[in-house]
Amino acid sequence: MNRLFLHSVIALFALCTAVVSPLVPVLAAAEQPDSAQRYYERGAALLRKGDLAAASEAARKAIELNPSSAEVQHLLGVIYLKEKKPAQAVEAFTRALKLKPAYPDALNDLAEVYLIQGKSAEAEQALTRAIEIDPRHAESYLDLAKLYEQRRNVAAATQTYQALLAVHSSHRDGLYNLALLYEGQGDSRGARETVGRLLKLDPTYADGWYFAGRMAEKNNDLVEAAYSYKQAIAAKPSLVDAHYNLAFIHRSQGWLVEAEREFIEVLRYRPEYAEAHMNLGVIYTSLNRLVEAEQSYERAVALKPDSAEARYNLGVFYELHRKDMPKALAQYHKYLDLGGRDDRVERIVGSGGR
Repeated sequence: MNRLFLHSVIALFALCTAVVSPLVPVLAAAEQPDSAQRYYERGAALLRKGDLAAASEAARKAIELNPSSAEVQHLLGVIYLKEKKPAQAVEAFTRALKLKPAYPDALNDLAEVYLIQGKSAEAEQALTRAIEIDPRHAESYLDLAKLYEQRRNVAAATQTYQALLAVHSSHRDGLYNLALLYEGQGDSRGARETVGRLLKLDPTYADGWYFAGRMAEKNNDLVEAAYSYKQAIAAKPSLVDAHYNLAFIHRSQGWLVEAEREFIEVLRYRPEYAEAHMNLGVIYTSLNRLVEAEQSYERAVALKPDSAEARYNLGVFYELHRKDMPKALAQYHKYLDLGGRDDRVERIVGSGGR
């Protein structure tokens, strides 16, 4: 081989190496943020699945690759919060805010930790700052209003809900909570109008229908109350309180079969609901289904042995429908021991059932 040619090849190879080698660390550094982002996204996905240990590991790896990412520090803080490690969560959120001071999500989550720690003033400050940074940050308005409610500062809570609705007029939770607040202040008109707005926006908001039912029932408008409870149940069949209240309305109107159906629905979702068993006993007694009535009364007493009302009802059942005075007396004694007061029962117990 020509020696001059060989020297040229070697020189050319050396030149290429000299040009390429400095680019290798640059390319590796450029890949790090991409790798960090992948670990961040993986950690966020694992957090949504509830795998906190794996989420934490992914977040830490993302921080190693990109320690200047405020979003990753925030993610780690959320993981700490879920792990019930408030001190570490505060540290992570604080690091995120040092990297990105205008970060309303981090401020909002930091406020949540402060509330857990009983630091109400610090939480208020963080939430107020989040709203200053992002005047449309709905979650911060909502949390700040709840904080004021906890302090029983009704005026501040009302103003905060109103401020939320000024920027998010269709915010469902904001409307619902404001309606509750109005009712608590005795402003029935404001409560009705606000929950009306909510249900017009979202006819499937079950708690809103239940609230409307309670207000109607309070005004003795049983037709409207029953309609609202039925709408609540249609939106959320497992809403036990709506079934329970609807059952009472049916019972008051003499619709015992319909009342029975609703109490049975209550027990389908909450079998340990002693009062529902007791009321079924009353209905079965009225329908002369005495075996079922006795079972229901006894179940109510078994579930809630310290209920004077359940003891009284079972005693009356034994006395009047089973003609079994010893059993009736046993229940009446328990009734009186639990603080029950009834002149007739006291006379029966005093006479030994004679």
